[in-house]
Amino acid sequence: MERLLLDTDLAMGAPGSDIDDGFALALCLADPELALELVTTVGGNTDVDTATTLTLELLDRLGRPEVPVHRGARDPLVRPRARVGSLPDGMAPREPRDEPAAVALVEAVRANPGEMTLVAIGPLTNVALAMRLDPSFAGGLKRLVIMGGVFLQHTNEAGMPGEFNIWCDPEAAHAVLTSGVRADFVGLDVTLRVRVDRAQAASMAASDQPFTAFAGQYTQAWIDHLAERSGDDAVDSCAMHDPLAVAALSRPDLLTWRDAYVAVELGDRLRGAMLADFHPERGKHGQDTDLQVNARVAVDVDAAAFNHYFTTTMGEIR
Repeated sequence: MERLLLDTDLAMGAPGSDIDDGFALALCLADPELALELVTTVGGNTDVDTATTLTLELLDRLGRPEVPVHRGARDPLVRPRARVGSLPDGMAPREPRDEPAAVALVEAVRANPGEMTLVAIGPLTNVALAMRLDPSFAGGLKRLVIMGGVFLQHTNEAGMPGEFNIWCDPEAAHAVLTSGVRADFVGLDVTLRVRVDRAQAASMAASDQPFTAFAGQYTQAWIDHLAERSGDDAVDSCAMHDPLAVAALSRPDLLTWRDAYVAVELGDRLRGAMLADFHPERGKHGQDTDLQVNARVAVDVDAAAFNHYFTTTMGEIR
């Protein structure tokens, strides 16, 4: 049984927002191999207050309101971004536990050294702050899994050269990469290949299980939004970025990994872009020292097996 801490910028349930983080939370609760003990929220897909309320609402829908939720960072470490979300009509803001997210993360790891796996599926601000609060935090984790980065290709977007979670707070990503922990990165190279299509979303929306129906309706709306934003009516699916990071815990066979030295660009032109060196040996191109492997990068995925896992596990939600 994997004991989990989940750090998220959850937006499922907000009009016009991404939905994969909500499915990730649901998988954490539905997978019998996982034990979710704490959720922390961070600004990213939406502002942190909206993410916090939506997380509490979703835990209620999933029948697990007892899971502790702690609000985290409102802004990135260095460059504040104005990100304002919205709640559905009639949904009132809700308050989490009193302790800030970074403090809650540190205390959970201190109390259970070497036992807690942290899955970070939003910007890494809370994780970096926890590392600043307690230099032993990184070493006290059993495992750190991050949904973030793109390593074998590019975003091909001048305005956002890095993958969204890393681009939001590259200084936080740098803090994680230089902390001494060897994190597992599940990036766009693999997450864009695991998808839910309109037919699956419609099937979920027609379910008599309340959460599944709710999630299916919002998935249909998100696919519609993606099609409208791209101007391409042929868009008929959306990626399950965050659920793949969760699936990596109980189904390691889904992914192929490679060790790498990874660095993140902090400047303006390529802000948030990741450099992954899969052969960091001395002497290459005049390099006079070994680059130390600091990450494990997912480079391939069995998309069909993930889809089976996702469908089967979601079917366990009652």
